Amino acid sequence: MKTNRQFVVSRAAHLPRAKLGFTLIELLVVIAIIAILAAMLLPSLGRAKLKAQGIQCMNNGRQLSIAWRMYAEDNRDRMILSSDDGTGSKNPKNAAAWTWSHLDFTSNPTNWNPALDIMVRPLWTYDKSAAIYRCPGDQSTVVDTTGVTRPRCRSYSMNFFLGGFAGLPASDGAGVGAWGGFYPLYFRLADLSNPGSSPGPSQTYVFIDERSDCINWGNFLMDMDGYPTSTTQGSPAAYQWNEDLPASYHGQACGISFADAHSEIHGWKVASTMPPLVQGVLQGGKGSGQIWLAPYSQDVAWMQNVTARPK
Repeated sequence: MKTNRQFVVSRAAHLPRAKLGFTLIELLVVIAIIAILAAMLLPSLGRAKLKAQGIQCMNNGRQLSIAWRMYAEDNRDRMILSSDDGTGSKNPKNAAAWTWSHLDFTSNPTNWNPALDIMVRPLWTYDKSAAIYRCPGDQSTVVDTTGVTRPRCRSYSMNFFLGGFAGLPASDGAGVGAWGGFYPLYFRLADLSNPGSSPGPSQTYVFIDERSDCINWGNFLMDMDGYPTSTTQGSPAAYQWNEDLPASYHGQACGISFADAHSEIHGWKVASTMPPLVQGVLQGGKGSGQIWLAPYSQDVAWMQNVTARPK
């Protein structure tokens, strides 16, 4: 015979157990742990994204440089020109310019439609991918005539000294500084093979990732003020950026490719190379006179060294 105590225990064993749950303190602890883990992971994810974009940018530069070399090899060593001169078909030499686009932030279709420029220029034959003309870190957009926001189609510019403004030197075409007359324009691959008159193929940059608020014409005109010439000594105090500034989308670095077709991500060291980006505004338009003083800048010295050599 069961006792009352045994009966109570037996009944309790068959009753449904009360539902278990977290206390408020336990929930707060879990939330705090998740927040700490997220704070630890987010920087790593951001760095991973920057690294992935940098790798893609390097690949873009390499593909453009390979196409650039293939063009020269198919055209008796003559290189494609780094820019048109703005006169369109009136100057036959413009046909050999790598781009005719003069980027800005208007609704002009050449800002966003690669079919109007990139796909009809000489390099397209050698790499039919519009994607390689735009850096993945470039977030610049324009609004077209129908009100649709579109990404701009080009992030890269070419070394001005590789052909100038359809053959015109800086002293004639751009009027940028007295230094213009001291430097040659390179028109053939062979011109880059003499270390006495050029930096050499592995040290002459071809394409560079340019800031969205400065990129306009097809060339990147590096200001050579302060570089020693046959008649002047070097003057690092005169270093400056003139209308063109390199991008710094990849963790204070940009993509740059060279005449031997290698590419790299180059890191900048000086704040004057990386002033705050102005979204939707063209600071360094051709003829704007925009100058960023950069005395003794390691970045300017490096860029001048991979750009050209005096005559």
